[in-house]
Amino acid sequence: MQALIVYESAWGNTQEIAEAISQGLSEEDIDFQLSDIQDAPALGQVDADLLVVGAPTHAFGLSRESTREDAHHRGGALIASGVREWLDSAPVSLTVATFDTHVRHPNLPGHASRKAAKKLKKLGCSLLTDPESFNVEDYDGPLSPGEHDRARAWGHELGRRLTGRYHEHDA
Repeated sequence: MQALIVYESAWGNTQEIAEAISQGLSEEDIDFQLSDIQDAPALGQVDADLLVVGAPTHAFGLSRESTREDAHHRGGALIASGVREWLDSAPVSLTVATFDTHVRHPNLPGHASRKAAKKLKKLGCSLLTDPESFNVEDYDGPLSPGEHDRARAWGHELGRRLTGRYHEHDA
């Protein structure tokens, strides 16, 4: 089985979570490809058993051009086009999972993963599991303690769900 993990990351925190998820998938013998949003194939060209989409939470949801510019002015990478724009697509039929990174202190409302899941469902995709959030300590990070391990475990769970080896009592 094959998974594609597409992520948007201004400070590297969302990328770290994507890499940890890939470790968990590999533990279930899922082949994976990691792709920064800038290098990702068009959504309609994705050929995978599972698409995992991750993004940082900006202004209560998916980033916009203005929030990405603001992040860049605060020291983050310049991201010309993010997950929000990537999901502007013709209908597709994929099995998907979504995650985000979310500032923990203060615990701000909104989650990019929920917005991405909603957009993907409208396009015709099926969610493998509920959207997941991983905490960062501040806008530029670092990840909160334990989040790397939690992301790896979530990737492991995704692999088990995808292969049919997951049962609710395993959780």
